Amino acid sequence: MDYISIFDKVLKCAEKYRDDMSKFLREIIAIPCESCYEKNKILRIKEEMEKVGFDKIEIDPMGNLLAYLGTGSHLIAFDGHVDTVGVGDPSLWNYNPYEGDEDEEVILGRGSSDQGGGIAAMVYAAKIIKELNLEDDYTLLVTCTVQEEDCDGLCWQYIINEDEVNPEFVVITEPTACNIYRGHRGRMEIKISTSGISCHGSAPERGENAIFKMASILNELKELDEKLAYNDFLGKGTLTVSEIFYSSPSRCAVADGCSISVDRRLTYGETYESAIEEIKNLPSIKSTNARVSIYDYDKVSYTGLSYNTKSYFPTWVIPEEHDVCQALVETYRNLFRANPIVDKWTFSTNGVSIMGRYGIPCIGFGPGHEDQAHAPNERTWKNEVVKSAAMYALIPKMYLKQIKNK
Repeated sequence: MDYISIFDKVLKCAEKYRDDMSKFLREIIAIPCESCYEKNKILRIKEEMEKVGFDKIEIDPMGNLLAYLGTGSHLIAFDGHVDTVGVGDPSLWNYNPYEGDEDEEVILGRGSSDQGGGIAAMVYAAKIIKELNLEDDYTLLVTCTVQEEDCDGLCWQYIINEDEVNPEFVVITEPTACNIYRGHRGRMEIKISTSGISCHGSAPERGENAIFKMASILNELKELDEKLAYNDFLGKGTLTVSEIFYSSPSRCAVADGCSISVDRRLTYGETYESAIEEIKNLPSIKSTNARVSIYDYDKVSYTGLSYNTKSYFPTWVIPEEHDVCQALVETYRNLFRANPIVDKWTFSTNGVSIMGRYGIPCIGFGPGHEDQAHAPNERTWKNEVVKSAAMYALIPKMYLKQIKNK
């Protein structure tokens, strides 16, 4: 293979499919697709995969779409989740989020950055591979996964444990603005509950107010956030209170129950156990006999499958000198004649399971920007979709070159 001229050929080929990728992306944006309701989008993507020429396509019992190209000995996967968050307040949108709009530079709509652009690019990367005869001793697996927005990584727990798929590494196609991302913080969904004794609100001294008990806990959680661990690459661990609930016989009664949800982000070195213990050791938790637990996720997929898990999503990082990271760096340099930015995500991805739970190396590269995720008037950039398709078409072959040279 001519490793100089082929890069220009791949870029030219990716550019040729700019309009096809844009049309495909617009069509999948038009299909509302919140977690557990992905069926119609999965079927539309499957149709496009058949069109571009994947060798084998299947939908697993959870509803994940798995498409294979080639039969080489190195199994290399590209992953993109198909589900999106909801629209939120419709008045904040300047257009229909499921029709969107486009001009020469951008495509608008819910899921355009998070993360339809990555799906369009990885599907068409297969077409580029076949057209330019870029096959080698690898099998490319493209996964379009479900329920990520509800429970990131659950889909890959199923793929690894039940489908028994174990790739050599996985490229996460979440938005990176076409930078290379090699990790991110983990997270947990924690529940804290206090109990009280209800009584008539006219004589509150007869009871115990569970909401008042929670007040001291809230103040200490705010103080704890400022003291959490820091890592030079991933940054600081954080926590925030995201929800509050109560139980009471009426508005004229003392509350007999109060619960809060805590969104806990874990930096490198923090663990499930350490994060729970930090909260359990707060004086307010002990003095109020509050209960600290982690949420379970038990929603049913669109196929009717329930695959339960704890709402714990481990931190993961791969070293910059890792073969997988260096393969992407070299691919980028040769394609674009520039040095890439190597960084990390602020948010969480399916890498929490792939690398965080199972130790399978992950690397991130995708079109779109993090600040567009979950935002009104979400958009992605056509040039980034084209660049990503070119990268995806070459990464498997460049990885084989990288490990062979070592």
